[in-house]
Amino acid sequence: MSDIWETKNIKPMLIGVEGEPFDSKEYIYELKLDGERCIAYLDKDKTILKNKRNVLMLPKVPELSDIHKNVNVKCILDGELAVIKDGKPDFFEIQKRSMMSNLIKIDMASKKYPACFTAFDILYYEDRQVTDLPLLERKELLQKAVKSENSLFAVSRYIEENGTAFYQLAEKQELEGIVAKKKESHYYFDKRTKDWIKIKNLQDDDFVVLGYVPKENNMNSIILGQYSNNDLIYKGHVTLGVGGEPFRKIKELDKTNCPFSEVPKGNENAVWVKPELVCIVKYMMKTDNGGMRQPVFKGLRDDKSPKDCIDKN
Repeated sequence: MSDIWETKNIKPMLIGVEGEPFDSKEYIYELKLDGERCIAYLDKDKTILKNKRNVLMLPKVPELSDIHKNVNVKCILDGELAVIKDGKPDFFEIQKRSMMSNLIKIDMASKKYPACFTAFDILYYEDRQVTDLPLLERKELLQKAVKSENSLFAVSRYIEENGTAFYQLAEKQELEGIVAKKKESHYYFDKRTKDWIKIKNLQDDDFVVLGYVPKENNMNSIILGQYSNNDLIYKGHVTLGVGGEPFRKIKELDKTNCPFSEVPKGNENAVWVKPELVCIVKYMMKTDNGGMRQPVFKGLRDDKSPKDCIDKN
């Protein structure tokens, strides 16, 4: 078995199911942070931070270059990269940062809205992989590995048993929701597990950007798609929230033909683009036919491949 510290090529375990709030002695409950999943490789000399697509993130968040000083052993941590704005994680700010390349703009953003890393799991401790340990034992190792916390680096807290009340608190604070994790669960790289359950307050989903439809008053609708096997499935439009830098990136994509055998109704004037970008859309609820009520464009994300946008219907 290859040493995961040497290869530094981890693809994190993913949540495999969504559910309703529940109470159980077999689970712990953590806040779901609205950020970007990252793996941190930390030793006494340096920090290496990679997102789900194995892209190095420190050029985007240089303020986190010294978080290795917060641990007292060589370790690999799984966690969430976020920007806290008005007391809450702000997905738009961290996604905007992850797409920046101008060093001056990155420096300004890091001072105005510094990023932070919140660790919720440990995969490597001192000189060994620990993914075969039960979750609660990994949580103990995580606490042991960390010697200090601050505004840039923290450890995720959790509660036991009282998932319903914890969810209600997250809902009251208008946070994304919570994650329930089975206490005895092990960690499996690049796998979706039903041992972790997402319980969301605000619904959202990821879509492939297929094009846009120009409208009146300088409005534009983004055409959405998801994959079923290797086939793209049409998933409608989103108009609210579309604009600014994300829309400029969409317009810069190479143009192409409609990816469907027939142009979906309402897309006769569409500008079709190569399916290379992923966006996230928030909505109130799903309709009976799988559509979204009151969808709002939340932004682009570069930590996810278009092929990872799967049709769940």
